[in-house]
Formats: sequence, C-alpha cells, structure tokens
Amino acid sequence: MKLNHKLIVALVFVMSIVLMSFNTNSELILKKNKADIVIYGGTSAGISAAIQVSRMGKSVLLIEPSNRIGGLTTGGLGQTDIGNKQAIGGISREFYENIKKYYDNPENWKWQQKSEYKDGGQTRTENNEATMWTFEPSAALKVYMDMLMKEGVKVVYNERLNRVSGVEMQNGAIKSITMESGKVFIGKAFIDATYEGDLMAAAGVNYTIGRESNAQYGESLNGVQANKISRTLAGTISANAYNHNFIDRVDPYVIKGDPKSGLLPNINEKPGVDGEGDTKIQAYCFRMCITNHPENRIPFQKPENYDELNYELLFRNYEARKGAVKDMYTGNAIVPWINSDMPNRKTDTNNRFGFSTDFIGRNYEYAEGTYEEREKIVQDHKNYQMGLMWSLAYHPRIPKEVRDEVSTWGTTKDEFESADGWQQQLYIREARRMISNYVMTQKNCEAIEVAEDAVGLGAYGMDSHHVQRYVDANGYVQNEGNVEAHGFDPYPISYRSIVPKKEECSNLIVPICLSATHIGFGSIRMEPVFMVLGQSAATAAALSIDQGFTVQDLPYELLRKKLLDDKQRLK
Repeated sequence: MKLNHKLIVALVFVMSIVLMSFNTNSELILKKNKADIVIYGGTSAGISAAIQVSRMGKSVLLIEPSNRIGGLTTGGLGQTDIGNKQAIGGISREFYENIKKYYDNPENWKWQQKSEYKDGGQTRTENNEATMWTFEPSAALKVYMDMLMKEGVKVVYNERLNRVSGVEMQNGAIKSITMESGKVFIGKAFIDATYEGDLMAAAGVNYTIGRESNAQYGESLNGVQANKISRTLAGTISANAYNHNFIDRVDPYVIKGDPKSGLLPNINEKPGVDGEGDTKIQAYCFRMCITNHPENRIPFQKPENYDELNYELLFRNYEARKGAVKDMYTGNAIVPWINSDMPNRKTDTNNRFGFSTDFIGRNYEYAEGTYEEREKIVQDHKNYQMGLMWSLAYHPRIPKEVRDEVSTWGTTKDEFESADGWQQQLYIREARRMISNYVMTQKNCEAIEVAEDAVGLGAYGMDSHHVQRYVDANGYVQNEGNVEAHGFDPYPISYRSIVPKKEECSNLIVPICLSATHIGFGSIRMEPVFMVLGQSAATAAALSIDQGFTVQDLPYELLRKKLLDDKQRLK
C-alpha cells in the first residue's frame, strides 16, 4: 500500500517533534544531574561537605544510598566521642551549637523536663557553653535538615552506586558516576563520604582492609593484640585485651570441657601472633537508642530465628561470676552495656564487657560484600542484638537482678522508621582505608611525626574494639583486638591523607575512609572529626575547581587560609 505524500510529511513532522522533545527532556535530566561537586554518602562528613560547597558558591549534589541522612549521628550515636571538644571548629562546631539551640526550646522536651536531664557524657555541656554534645537521633536529623535547607542543598535519596561499572574515568579523573537505577551524575570534583569507601574503590584507588603488622609502619598497637597490657611508642600504658573480656575460666566448647563437641559460635582456635597483621575488622554493633519511659517504650522482642546457642557464652559468663552480679560501688546490677543518658529519657547504648552488643567476628566480609551480602550482615547484626536484649531481659539463665533492670527498657516509638524501633544504620567502625602518599599512623597520634598540611585535628585516644574470639592456652575463651590508648594532645590530620595518589584519581577526596593504619584510624574515626574533614574536603574541591588544579596540586597555603577563615581549627 502506497502512503499519501501529505501523510508522510505529517509523520515526519510528528516524529521530529517527538525526537526534539526527547532530546530536550534528556538535556533537562542531564542538567538536573550535573553539579560542580558531587558528594556520594549523606553521612555527617557528606552533609558538612555539601554545606561548605554551597557556601563557596558552587553547585552540589548530595547522594544518599538510603532514605535517611546523617549516618551514625542520626543513627544512635548521640553521646559524642571526641576526647577534646576544643579541637572541633567550623561547620562541625556549628552543628553542636545548633543542637544546643534545639534543646533550649522547651517544646523539644517531651518525655522529661529539661531541668531533670543531667548529661554524664565525656563532652558534657558546661555552664554558659554555646554547644551541646549529646542528643537524640531525631534532634540530629532535624538540625541537619535545617542546615541543608538553609543552604539550598539538593539531597538525592535511595540511589546506590553501580560498584562494578558505575565510575567513568577520563584522563585520570572521574567524569561521572552511575547508580544502579541508571541515573548518571556528572561533576567536576567528587567526594566519597561513605563509611565503606565505595566510590573510592570503584574508581580504582588503592586501599587496605584489616590490621597492619606493627613492623610495617613502626607501630606498637597495631596487628594482633592478645596481651593484656601493651605500651605506646611514647612508653605509656595501653589497656588492650584486659578490658571488655570474659570472666576467668569461661569454657568455649558446646559441651563444657569436651573439645570434640566443637566450639561455640564465632570462636577461633588461635588468635595469631602478637603484632602481626591480618584482614579481620573490629566489631560492629548498633548504637541503640532505648528508653525506660512506659509511654514511649517498645519491649525488647525475641527475633524469629532466635538460637539459644548464640548466647551460651553470655550465660556462662554470668555463671562464672558465681552470683556476684551487682556493682560494688553503685549497687546496681551488672549489665553488659554502656547506657549513656540522652535527653527525653533515652540513651545511647554501646558495648561493654566480654559479651555485649558487638557481634565479634561477623563483619569480616562486609567491606567488600555486595549490597545484598551487606544487607544480610546488617540483618544478622540486628537479629543478634535483638536476641541479646531479649535474653538479658527475659531468659531464665540470666540473673534476676539483671532481668529486672533490662526489662524496664526497650526501643523507642518515636525515633526511627521501623515499627520495632530499631535503626537501619549499623556502626561501621572501620571498612576500607585508602593508601595515599601520606598514611596517618600511631606516630602521628603520639606527635612523634607531625603532618605539616593539617586539614583538621584528631583528638580521641587510639581505640579499637575487639576483632575476634579465640581459645587461650588454658582452653578458655578470650576476646582479642581491643585497644585503649589515651593521654595525648590533639594532632594534625594531613591533607595528603584524604586525597588519593594523583595517578589514581585527580578529582576525588575521601574524608572518611582516609589513608591511615588501623590504629591511626582508630583515633580519627569520630563523627565530629568526619564533619571537620568533610568541610575541608569540600573547601579543597571548590578551590581546585576555581584555580584549575588537581586536588593533589592545590597549594596548601591557599587551602589553609580558607580553612582558617571558615573557623576550622588546625593546631
């Protein structure tokens, strides 16, 4: 059948309009997903970076893989770890000032009066201080949202990086990143603000996972740390395996005293040689936000897959106390948690003693795992911790004094999206760590070496949670990997430690998974410091764009001046 000439002309016209419309929409979509600086990871570091980019007059896109920004700061870690709060400046300090303003408003005290709350944290607010360092997750989320809104920052939620083929490189720089959804984000500079270092890894930047040997960087607290007491390079004492360990003579076997019955879950035969490295990672947990207010409390629930064998070590650890389950100083029941008071009768609850919220040995595959594998690890941690709380509250093998205390607590109704009151953010204490031209080590923490290109200050002690459980020479169970070395002044964190080697990527900055040894990272890895480094990363990225430098070639004096102008603290 022959088509009428007029009909053909009409069809061509219609098709041209459709194509023009498609091209126009494509251009609009492309423009919408393009910015001067693209930040992947809506953590505390990502948020402060986004705010700084906006303040420097650059366009910014903040991409968060989940549906909630703020990472651990809005995910339960409200009892701020820092060591010396005077080391914190810039946007990070602004956040804690805004927290203070939030709680100065009487409307934000729902479950108790402000006068009833007493902050017992390490960074407790002093009289007339402009900052507040303890807060509910919801308060942190509200403050972050307000700060981002004020700067007009666009947040893109629920977009996960295609970690296999989602990074397009051009002439040694990232040109664009593609999400699993197919969305493409184009930028002049990029910041990896994830806890996992996913963008860094996908871009081909060199990194490590686990513990280095002491010999590699001349350290004393890295690698396997099975000795109860060790010394720092400066000669001070570090409490290692002595803390957060089991009562003496806790049997590790399924049938007590019978090695043929097999080991209880998550116990290794041997820990390795002291000071030698491995690929194991310090334990993760959820920093629980719980409450004892009857109207806001969800009683601890027993998970569907509860297996009593997973808590046998908990029961045996209490039984080894032989009835001595009350603290000799306070008279309270000995509960394996640090239950730090937060406003509105809530807590930030963390690991304590030998068997607690840390799921020791069950996170080794997390850093390199697929998204699906990570989700399973997160769910396993949740099930473990739910089962732990239920056991402490209701299991008959737990001493009555402990059950009476724990059963008065529960998850909160008004904090997180989940109906059971549990958060989605697992405490990723450590994952990948970049290897750049400058590696932060124990020597930096102890001022044996001093970085001359500071972009922030570390101030917390060198700290690692336990890494593994093992059977000791006497046939009993021990935890290994804990390090607690304190007592040094704030120290500078090198700019070179947050930028990759130039030949690997010239427009990427990494403020969280920075270049540091396991033990060096153990001091740096605190949320206020991540915010500081996020702001410094954004400053460097914006200046590099303005001046036409790679991030590696940016003159430090130019960066330093801007950081000081913006009230960062560098010494």
